[in-house]
Amino acid sequence: DPFDKPPCRGCSSYLTEPYVKCAECGPPPFLLCLQCFTRGFEYKKHQSDHTYEIMTSDFPVLDPNWTAQEEMALLEAVMDCGFGNWQDVANQMCTKSKEECEKHYMKHFINNPLFASTLLNLKQAEEAQHNETAIPFHPADDPPRPTFDSLLSRDMAGYMPARADFVEEFDNYAEWDLRDIDFVEDDSDILHALKIAVVDIYHSRLKERQRRKKIIRDHGLINLRKFQILERRYPKEVQDLYETMRRFARILGPVEHDKFIESHALEFELRREIKRLQEYRAAGITNFCSARTYDHLKKTRDEERLKRTMLSEVLQYIQDSSACQQWLSRQADIDSGLTPTVPVPSNSGRRSAPPLNLTGLPGTEKLNEKEKELCQMVRLVPGAYLEYKAALVNECNKQGGLRLAQARALIKIDVNKTRKIYDFLIREGYITKA
Repeated sequence: DPFDKPPCRGCSSYLTEPYVKCAECGPPPFLLCLQCFTRGFEYKKHQSDHTYEIMTSDFPVLDPNWTAQEEMALLEAVMDCGFGNWQDVANQMCTKSKEECEKHYMKHFINNPLFASTLLNLKQAEEAQHNETAIPFHPADDPPRPTFDSLLSRDMAGYMPARADFVEEFDNYAEWDLRDIDFVEDDSDILHALKIAVVDIYHSRLKERQRRKKIIRDHGLINLRKFQILERRYPKEVQDLYETMRRFARILGPVEHDKFIESHALEFELRREIKRLQEYRAAGITNFCSARTYDHLKKTRDEERLKRTMLSEVLQYIQDSSACQQWLSRQADIDSGLTPTVPVPSNSGRRSAPPLNLTGLPGTEKLNEKEKELCQMVRLVPGAYLEYKAALVNECNKQGGLRLAQARALIKIDVNKTRKIYDFLIREGYITKA
């Protein structure tokens, strides 16, 4: 098209092929028509003896019988008239028949293996670029089509996939403001402007409705259950962040929002790994072999602590604490390879519980001799005694003193045992009376 080229620098007329381009001037290119070139036109730095190029499209490209200019004319005609309208294409070209246009276009632009391989390479390059992104985004799948008013339909907020619409739209009664509006010729300017303003308000509501639909569609929020399943792949802390940051999804695009969440999930994993390595360093561990041993021992210790905690909780709700303590003593004796102690019947016909055997019980090494004697007489396992002691000491430090009633409220065991523990801690100076 001559209108797409710069005009002639000599006469400012539109250039038609062939024309001349100076090989020494430019950019921008210095172009001359044949008339100005034959006159030896000179302008500023351009001289008539400069080397030049003859610009023309009169050469074959794909077919010896078709020039480059005719190839461009064919493509423009197909673009203007539409694919398949070969008679109109031939009329616009003026130099080729209907059959020639159809045969040439189908052979060189549709069934040409060179173009097919080029398109395939472009597609593969696009897929490779897509795979290199940190978080590939896939558009929402075709949502399920539940029956009306079913549980799944209510979970999908009444979405109707066949219509891509909701049973109840956002701002569902926005159309009510327009039902009584009628534009008539005798309206005053103010009334006409008021009606136009109401229509503009309604238009803004429609735009907001479409914006919300676009957010739901782009982020795949229609299929809520699938969205929740994908959300559960994150740790609990990241799930809480996902729930908090969901309101900002309307600001970011779907890919940007997923990248934001993924980056925080990666940060969480890195912080947890750094904390674990710092724990190894604090424990004096310098290699991963020792770290595996440390993790195994830590896991075993945590399991034992959990068992003791569960046992102390069970003891709080067992009515017959002496029977439970007797069972614990026998189990401890069996585990340590000793003969289980058998309670000796008293003269009154009732069995008096013997002192608790602390051999092998967890936490015994943390007790002094007086505390061991107390645990044997009260028949209290060392782990539970240490927890009760810590609770009473902490409460005493907070309150500046502790009464027996407060101690009984803190530890829910037999009141006589609580009294003995309370008196022992006061006598040894661990706590003070309020």
